[in-house]
Amino acid sequence: MLLSLIRFHTMIIAKNIHKYYGDVEVLKGVDFHIKKGEIVAIVGPSGAGKTTLLQIIGTLDKPLEEKDFNLSLNGISLKNISDKDVSTFRNNEIGFIFQFHQLLPEFTALENVCIPAFIGNRSKKETEKNALDILEFLGLSSRIHHKPSELSGGEQQRVAVARALINKPAVILADEPSGNLDSESAKNLHKLFFELRDKYGQTFVIITHNEELAEMADRKLVMKDGKII
Repeated sequence: MLLSLIRFHTMIIAKNIHKYYGDVEVLKGVDFHIKKGEIVAIVGPSGAGKTTLLQIIGTLDKPLEEKDFNLSLNGISLKNISDKDVSTFRNNEIGFIFQFHQLLPEFTALENVCIPAFIGNRSKKETEKNALDILEFLGLSSRIHHKPSELSGGEQQRVAVARALINKPAVILADEPSGNLDSESAKNLHKLFFELRDKYGQTFVIITHNEELAEMADRKLVMKDGKII
């Protein structure tokens, strides 16, 4: 009963998450929970395990299964889910924003945004309408037919944000999203996360070395030596 109540109010639950790469223990029993609609920053020195933790939350990697762990997102346990179901879950429930936007250079801004929805077999008409709405909200309506090479760094990152939003995921995971931007573009991106949370209600988990962004977040989690301290 208690767990069901926690899940009702909580978007992400992680308990006793361990991860090894070879003989090196990268995550040493990480525990945390994140509420629905929270913006949480994860900070800490390089090598603390932040990106590994984000990849496990995002189902791109798996924790050590020999340990008695718990990992759930939006009320769904990810502990014994099949690889096929994980892929579907990831596409529907999780949006990713990376330091390097990873847009496909041969496609336009609009086409890049639509790709996750097309992977999920969503209709072309509905997808393009949703993509146009998001791009307009992000101030990119005049840039939809431009390819990444024709966009500024800030514009490319906003296209990447739109791509993360297209399937209306419950959670947005961002790994150093402003690390490749100038200070003005970074500040605008940070403000944008809060506008998006207010408009779409998503939960954000952001790895950052940017102290300004970390202090803006609802909560800051500090990682050191594979643990949250």
